Amino acid sequence: MEDNSFARVWQDVFTVQPEPPLWLVITTGVIALLVVATGGRAWRIARNVVTIAHEGGHALAALLSGRQLAGVRLHSDTSGVTVSRGRPDGIGMIVTILAGYTAPAVVGLVGIVLLTAGRITGLLWISILLLAMMLLLIRNVYGVVSVVGTGAVVFLVSWFTPAQVQSFFAYLFTWFMLFASVRPVFELQSQRRRQPSPHSDADQLDRLTGVPGTVWVMFFGLFNIAVVVLGVWLLLFR
Repeated sequence: MEDNSFARVWQDVFTVQPEPPLWLVITTGVIALLVVATGGRAWRIARNVVTIAHEGGHALAALLSGRQLAGVRLHSDTSGVTVSRGRPDGIGMIVTILAGYTAPAVVGLVGIVLLTAGRITGLLWISILLLAMMLLLIRNVYGVVSVVGTGAVVFLVSWFTPAQVQSFFAYLFTWFMLFASVRPVFELQSQRRRQPSPHSDADQLDRLTGVPGTVWVMFFGLFNIAVVVLGVWLLLFR
């Protein structure tokens, strides 16, 4: 009978789990890539997790740069808004905006660091902790549902499933965050061509720095692709 006690879970958080078989790492990577590449219903649902990471990146950068964080709103179309108060220009504002599109890739990279260290359950519970902190910042109903729903899934996996399932889920999540960091950048540029908006992250950086928005889109894309390449190497070839 599986021991689902708090003591067991707490012990697992600080225990180094054995490295999973290569087939599991490859299988989860292929599944994650298919979800992102096909752009079907699974992508539309899972993209909410990318939005949480994106807005979480804005929020963390705002706090670290000394801005006053007012709140975060997540929307059903997988867009989001992070509101902070402070100077409307300067390095703090630039860093805050810059952190959004790069955050999912960074989340994936941090996940890889934990996975390669054997901290699979630790990764799941760090995710729960970060989602709980994010929940405190949410200012709309859909945002609450999105964050709580995501946290509930991670909690159920970490509390009620055996180590093999936790490993599968953790690797799938990490691969997904890596691959999913790239697609929104292409969507951003496509949207800028169809319906230019001065409120996109790239165009806000254009106004703040004088560097064209297209250059910032290229930076987002190159940064995230570089992280994906690094992540693939760390997970498969290190």
